[in-house]
Amino acid sequence: MQHPMRLAVLWVVAIAALTAMLLIDPIPQPLSYHGFADSRTLFGIPNFWNVISNVPFLLVGIAGVVIVVKGDYSGGLPSLRVAYGVFFAGVAAVCFGSGYYHLNPNNETLLWDRLPIAVAFMVFVAIVAGEHIDERLSRISVLPLMALGAYSVWYWGYTESIGKGDLRLYGLVQFLSLVLVVITFLLFPSRLSTMKYAWGMVGGYALAKIFESLDATIYSWGHVLSGHALKHFAAAAGMYCLVLALRRRTVAEATGESLVVSR
Repeated sequence: MQHPMRLAVLWVVAIAALTAMLLIDPIPQPLSYHGFADSRTLFGIPNFWNVISNVPFLLVGIAGVVIVVKGDYSGGLPSLRVAYGVFFAGVAAVCFGSGYYHLNPNNETLLWDRLPIAVAFMVFVAIVAGEHIDERLSRISVLPLMALGAYSVWYWGYTESIGKGDLRLYGLVQFLSLVLVVITFLLFPSRLSTMKYAWGMVGGYALAKIFESLDATIYSWGHVLSGHALKHFAAAAGMYCLVLALRRRTVAEATGESLVVSR
């Protein structure tokens, strides 16, 4: 498939998803979302495990920022240095946003949970664009994508505050982005030497969603950890794959339009 046709696939999917979003009714945040299975207070911290399980995000974020600041990332593209750094700063911020939310789960605190997640997600989309499609496109899209991610969270929070909650844009930002990332992985060769770490990030995200959906079920298996706490560990592990990627990948050898890449 020629390069313009592959780009067309991304556009068609994006436009179809946007159209579908506009055709469905606004989706308010169900208040049941805040009812997590494990609400134990330990060491004076309410919802202890849902709060403390965010610490891996901070550790992954710091590890990534250190690599980028030192310039010790042969497994990344030099032109994307700012994007890598902002992504890991966003990952570190997830620890504080999600931890704050889980201390007192409600719509108001949920906004601070979702904000760093949405921004980091959008920066990752820009990174994928740079590593697979065009580095210049990645550099110029970082700020607009970050703004879109932040706006999607603000818009949801604003609509909730006026009693007309609407999750559609936030859902589109999160789930359409994942779909576009996977399509990009499948259609566009990477500029780096291996895809296993990129797929590891997708796998970590998918596993996190599975754990989230099984929150109470997993907690019922011995009342040790809940699915939501495991969700945090799985998501952080997925993000750590990019730390490994920046350390272990190498720039692939270009051969015309294609690249020699071990998938």
